Amino acid sequence: MNYRPETTETTVRMGTIEVEGLNIFFREAGTPGNPKIVLLHGFPASSHQYRHLIPALADTFHVLAMDYPEFGNSDMLDPTTYPLFL
Repeated sequence: MNYRPETTETTVRMGTIEVEGLNIFFREAGTPGNPKIVLLHGFPASSHQYRHLIPALADTFHVLAMDYPEFGNSDMLDPTTYPLFL
């Protein structure tokens, strides 16, 4: 079965992108040609806190929100590769 839900500009899309060997989770909505807004979460939080704000802004902006490494759905850091305290 090839089920594809109906989507609009305000539909929140989620995925991951690999950055320096870590999978970073993101949420985005809106038209990529629109002005950009990047939503950065605080400590301790994740992009989940913007789940209602993202679609509300997506009519006007291309909205991006990511989870920092070790938060939300992003990968955990390997302490042997990424020392947390120098």
